[in-house]
Amino acid sequence: MTQMPPTRPLVRLAGLNKHFPVKGRGFGRTKETVKAVNDVSLDIQKGEIIGLVGESGSGKTTLGRVVLRLIEPTSGSIEFDGVDITKLDGRQMREYRRRMQIIFQDPFGSLNPRFTAERLIGEALDTHKLARGPQRRERIVELLEKTGLSADHLTRYPHEFSGGQRQRIGIARALAVDPQFIVADEPVSALDVSIQAQVVNLLQDLKRDLGLTMLMIAHDLGVVEYISDRVVVMYLGRIMEVAPARTLYANPVHPYTQALLAAAPVPDPTKVRQRSALQGEIPSPINPPSGCVFRTRCPIAAPECAQVVPPLEAVGPGHLKACIRR
Repeated sequence: MTQMPPTRPLVRLAGLNKHFPVKGRGFGRTKETVKAVNDVSLDIQKGEIIGLVGESGSGKTTLGRVVLRLIEPTSGSIEFDGVDITKLDGRQMREYRRRMQIIFQDPFGSLNPRFTAERLIGEALDTHKLARGPQRRERIVELLEKTGLSADHLTRYPHEFSGGQRQRIGIARALAVDPQFIVADEPVSALDVSIQAQVVNLLQDLKRDLGLTMLMIAHDLGVVEYISDRVVVMYLGRIMEVAPARTLYANPVHPYTQALLAAAPVPDPTKVRQRSALQGEIPSPINPPSGCVFRTRCPIAAPECAQVVPPLEAVGPGHLKACIRR
């Protein structure tokens, strides 16, 4: 029987780095560097939702913005549908900007308070010259309805909407140009818990109906488990573990992933945690630990962990970990 060739990923990151130079302190003012993203390699398949988790300061948001070239990478490659977009100039990137969009975390701060919903959503249509006149208005109404709003909301301003409704407008705006890939940067973290489920369900429906590919950045492990096909765990700019969502939650193998899950709330009070929660605080990305960046907080760290940067190695089908101790 002939095997089918593997499909090309929609997004492929290879050796991606983003380092921010900062001024040093004191008279010498030696330049220092914030190593926000370090040697990240990852494939994202078409129609897949990747959940990206980790503590604040782990580099999640920076990675999401670098992937879209909202922030330029320091080194490495970003392939989108087989094309390395890090080599494209501004004019060449214009078409790819249409194919890649972002949903921001703050549903109020990301919307111009002086624009109506119609103008907020229609701005992308105007920029890419996708619709004019009656067709433009019809498209905007279609997007509003697709995200759970209606034509009655066209003339309203952001302050006239609830937080959940504002985020729906942000989603409609991202969908206006028919993107293939969306980075959702903690899209529900600023919303009430009662509204979060509605927005997550909306994103799932859109993924199913439109075949969207999505990088879902979140700190809520419950949301990530519910919506993601695969989960990527980041710590201090590096990937610690990658696995299908069910596998990762049932059998986490990296000590950091285990600690994150141990710290997450348990809805069933009869369940007892078998793993110790995470201790201490994340180190400074200006001076990360040598070797394994997690070693200073790891319960099973050994002297060799300070000497070796652990590579991502397979521990099962689609399951990778970066730890020399397991």
